[in-house]
Amino acid sequence: MRSSSSHSEVSREKVTMQSPVCLIDNDVDGKLCVKESALQILQKIEQPVVVVAVVGLYRTGKSYLMNRLAGKQTGFELGSTVESKTKGIWMWCLPHPTKEGTTLVLLDTEGLGDVDKGDSKHDTKIFCLAVLLSSTLVLNSQGTIDNKAIEELQYVTELTEYIKVKSSDDEDDTEFVKFFPSFIWVVRDFTLEHKIKGKSVTEDQYLEFALKLKQGNSRPVKEFNLPRECIRNYFPSRKCFTFPFPTASEKVSRLESLDSADLSSEFLEVTDRFCKYIFDKSEMKKLKDGYTVTGRVFGQLVKTYVDTISSGQVPFLENAVLTVSVIENESAVKEGLQVYQSGMEKLKDSFPLELSDVCAEHQRLSRMVTQTFMKRSFKDSEGTYTKCLEEEMNKLFDGYLHQNEEASKKRCENLLTTLSAPMTEKLKKGFYAVAGGYVLFSQDLEDIVKKYKTQANKGVKAEDTLEEFLKQKSVDSNAILQADKKLTEKEKKIMEEREKAVLLAQEMNTKEQKQRQLEEKMEAERQSNEERMRQMKKKMDEEMRLQREEAERGMDSKLREQAALLEKGFKEKADRTTKEIEDFKRKNKEAEKKSDKLFKKVIENMNKRHAETVNLMMRQHNEQMKTIMSMQRPSSDSSALLLCLLLGGLSGGSGSGSSSCSRPCC
Repeated sequence: MRSSSSHSEVSREKVTMQSPVCLIDNDVDGKLCVKESALQILQKIEQPVVVVAVVGLYRTGKSYLMNRLAGKQTGFELGSTVESKTKGIWMWCLPHPTKEGTTLVLLDTEGLGDVDKGDSKHDTKIFCLAVLLSSTLVLNSQGTIDNKAIEELQYVTELTEYIKVKSSDDEDDTEFVKFFPSFIWVVRDFTLEHKIKGKSVTEDQYLEFALKLKQGNSRPVKEFNLPRECIRNYFPSRKCFTFPFPTASEKVSRLESLDSADLSSEFLEVTDRFCKYIFDKSEMKKLKDGYTVTGRVFGQLVKTYVDTISSGQVPFLENAVLTVSVIENESAVKEGLQVYQSGMEKLKDSFPLELSDVCAEHQRLSRMVTQTFMKRSFKDSEGTYTKCLEEEMNKLFDGYLHQNEEASKKRCENLLTTLSAPMTEKLKKGFYAVAGGYVLFSQDLEDIVKKYKTQANKGVKAEDTLEEFLKQKSVDSNAILQADKKLTEKEKKIMEEREKAVLLAQEMNTKEQKQRQLEEKMEAERQSNEERMRQMKKKMDEEMRLQREEAERGMDSKLREQAALLEKGFKEKADRTTKEIEDFKRKNKEAEKKSDKLFKKVIENMNKRHAETVNLMMRQHNEQMKTIMSMQRPSSDSSALLLCLLLGGLSGGSGSGSSSCSRPCC
């Protein structure tokens, strides 16, 4: 037996394994189980995978072909005795030799028909897993494709017992062709001539001849036709390669150690053709509705199928897809939020910022988040995870807005504390408790406000904090004003009115700033929603395209089979196939309509959530506007005094007893 340890170079994008590892093994109870170490390798593969699995009777040279596909002389262990060497299913992940950005996953399966096995259904389970997991299935046999060889392939007739498309279907195998892998029959040690009735034929024509059906309805005829019909109906395409003896019989046991010079040129030629065909024609592994499988998703698929089969249940293709979609969609939400948090944490280092700057970064990150989510998510047919992502991202956005406000408030408070420090010291020493002290206090306050206004990077709470500061200082100002013996009662009343006007004006400034910020948030939400909708529609169009391609692939296979039946005179079977095709079309149309309906519902819900958010903001906007409009605006004289306060000084004219500014107000 091989050791399960393996040296591999792993990166997030691709995996290069130096040797195979066991993917599926038998536990102590004889049940199939997945090796955690293999799943960890798959978890790191973000690339799409082309999965090639080989099945066949034990000791038929399966492992040699897989080593050649890996471009290695050794790797998967070859058996040279009557004992089966490969146990369970072994895996080898390599960069695809001809498809950039794709990983080739080779699966070498345990030899079928090993007399040492106790479980009579074990071989069928291994065969089913190879079918479920691969995008190309290679059947390896020896000698010829005769009736005995096909009868030994009884596993294909048992697929309906172990695989279902939907949980609602009893025994509907007509849709297998949409999801099953392409089929390649490799015949080893082939010694016959490629001739049928004296006429030369190709390898593929030889396979079609071997799969030819018999006329009649007797039990022997039905038994003869059954495995052939399964192969013809289940797999979307089929191909054949016939390999001659590789070398002299006494050297076969050392096949993996032989140089090319020791192997027959005909054998090497077929081997090269076989490898080229696999590399060029094998498609990426896809799930139902055409979703492309990455290494990470493939690992989840392996675990789902093995756990289901080991528990004695029948794996449903649709249920497996839903199980994987839940895992992937939850991870897609998590990954998207990580992108958002990472970006906003970097932005947080620059807090406080103006709201427009925070919103701009929020929109940029929202686009990235949506792209990240869309890339990984699938089968989010009701928009559940899309909604979750939106809600969680909005919560994070609100949190960062609050942090930005707190940072702004802190900076503004610190700034005002620093600027007003001399005033605070003067208040402690009673500097303003003299005749004319109010003018001195007003001049100092004016200087603080002016310097504060000129400071940059105060952020979104600049006006709020200044309003609060002026309210606090109005207490000191009023006390100094009332104690100032230099001012008459009339002048004091004028000064009181001026201060009220200042506070009112600042309050209006604060509310107007909040209005502008709310408008900025509304615009950010509008643009973010437009981008989400654009990407969602793009994703939906892509999913519909894949769904149609999957249906067309299955339809093409059925039409080819129908034509072949008609050509061979099997009118009754061709008529039955015609009914299957009509049913197939109907189901595809229903599936497409259902998907379209669900997609429209998702878009409708997204628009509804956006409208609710905007309506809430609009209500807040209107309420703030009403408050601003209802506020008593300063009289023209008061407005002029306020302008004097901010531009000319609180002390304007008060020293001379005049009620007007001594400096120009405009």
